[in-house]
Amino acid sequence: MRILLIILLAFSSPLFAQGQPGNNDSKLAQQYFADGEFEKASVLYEKLFSKNNRNDYYLNRYMDCMLALEKYSEAEKVIKRQLKKDPKQVQLYVTYGNLYERQYKDDEAIKQYEKAIKKMPADRFSITRLANAFINLTKYELAIQTYEKGSNILKDQNIFAYNLGDLYRRKGDTEKMITSYLNSLAHNPSRLNSMKTLFQRYLSDDDFVELQTQLYTRIQDSDDVVAYPELLIWVFIQKKDYKNAFRQVKALDRRLKENGGRIYRLAEIAANDKDYDAAITAYDYIVAEKGHMSSYYIESKRESLTCKRKKLVEGFDYTTEDLKILEAEYESFLEEFGKRKSTATIVAELADLEAFYLNDLDKAISLLQEMIEFKGLNRYILAKGKLSLADFYLMKGEVWESTLLYSQVDKEFKDDILGHEARFRNAKLSYYAGDYQWAQAQFDILKASTSKLIANDALDLSIFIMDNLGLDTIATPITMYSQAELLVFQNRFEDAFVKLDSLKTMFPGHTLQDDMLYLEANILVKKRDYQKAETIYQKIIDEHIEEIRADNAMFKLASLYENQLNDLEKAQALYERIFIDFSGSTFAVESRKRFRKLRGDTVQ
Repeated sequence: MRILLIILLAFSSPLFAQGQPGNNDSKLAQQYFADGEFEKASVLYEKLFSKNNRNDYYLNRYMDCMLALEKYSEAEKVIKRQLKKDPKQVQLYVTYGNLYERQYKDDEAIKQYEKAIKKMPADRFSITRLANAFINLTKYELAIQTYEKGSNILKDQNIFAYNLGDLYRRKGDTEKMITSYLNSLAHNPSRLNSMKTLFQRYLSDDDFVELQTQLYTRIQDSDDVVAYPELLIWVFIQKKDYKNAFRQVKALDRRLKENGGRIYRLAEIAANDKDYDAAITAYDYIVAEKGHMSSYYIESKRESLTCKRKKLVEGFDYTTEDLKILEAEYESFLEEFGKRKSTATIVAELADLEAFYLNDLDKAISLLQEMIEFKGLNRYILAKGKLSLADFYLMKGEVWESTLLYSQVDKEFKDDILGHEARFRNAKLSYYAGDYQWAQAQFDILKASTSKLIANDALDLSIFIMDNLGLDTIATPITMYSQAELLVFQNRFEDAFVKLDSLKTMFPGHTLQDDMLYLEANILVKKRDYQKAETIYQKIIDEHIEEIRADNAMFKLASLYENQLNDLEKAQALYERIFIDFSGSTFAVESRKRFRKLRGDTVQ
């Protein structure tokens, strides 16, 4: 038995197969054909075809050789002989027509092509083979005729719909391409994902309007095909039209009696795309309509709150009343579900709201002190809570409590990004306190952090300390400046302005001029005084273009134009200037992405 197995393996191995005459002939014929030695190739392909006269490939290659050698009579004899043997091989009429076409006998060629379609049998394989023969000669119209007649013969109008879609795509007939592909989708709904890929690859913005129009009609006429509304939802998502996408998703959810999962996924997409209004609408619908019985109820409530917070704080467009309403919603959530490990992220978000926007540090600290005591709390959530609590202690001036918490996270997550973040914040605390040498040593280590953001910030601060604390430089200016930065961190903006004014008075013309302007502009952005911030950022660009803050100011100003001042043309021009004139800047890559997005490019 073992000997027999070895023999079988030997005969089935690639080395044995390569040694077979037919295999060698095929490879040699292919090589001759590729080298343009058609005489030699024809001899081998004729031999190969005679041994396997069902192999279209060998016959087609043999015919190609005959045509290249202009041996038309011999080729014609072979075709006639094959048709006599098997009249059902109607694709040979296409070869026959091509033979006439190569001799400029167009009328005879057309007759052969028509004969092929006329004699086509009611067999799906034969129909496909004939259509492929036309496609190989780029005769797409004849291939379309083949499939259309084939559909009639087989009495199934959608059996070749996908093939027709491909052919209309090759012809550039988008309207018929869409129609055929949608017919195919009705015939085979499992093709939905491949349809999305095709449409994404080949449709322009105007073509998507046509697809949308056809889908509306089909949904009205064929409400039993679920794939149609699913595809329409996808179209709206591609256009970032989440409002209409929600309308369709809601209808489909009701029709299929689902529990809100489809709506939840749409809300996630809208939230990730920062369309918070659409996301909130979808999340709140699940809460209101599906209620406690939905497995998405709690998560929808949680995510709705998160989106409401992001909408306010990221847009810098809120009143104290808005913040109070949001605070009440957070507290209502915690009353309903309690304060425990499963609601820890909501507790942390509320604490963040209290500290940075409602200026209630005591409440923020109390919330996080309670949170970090939750039993079974995820260690990463716990660490992030400690970092935020440390920040709040620093804002309150309790430096010892702050550095203790930073050090705890640093020790537990030494080689993790969270540990790097804790080390960076601790080093910055030392910078605020005036311990510049220790802070710079930590920043130098963190320049190698795997987090690009931490590495860039560490590099900036290390260079800043080096530039402003040289051997011949007194420490007073940088001390006053770092104290002003701490005041900004503590949201004591007016005190920060006073400190900066004192610095300007005591050290007029100091090299910190651009840094002071930059800090002032950042304060004004926090206070949402965008017009004054714009003026100061522009002053840095105009008067301190060679200084270290120039690219920072340029990027901040571009972001201001893009997000707050609604001057996209100026934003685009500034982003372009950054990645061209400041190609080594840490903002260069992001500026290029934003420039391309504003220009209308598709950015991954």
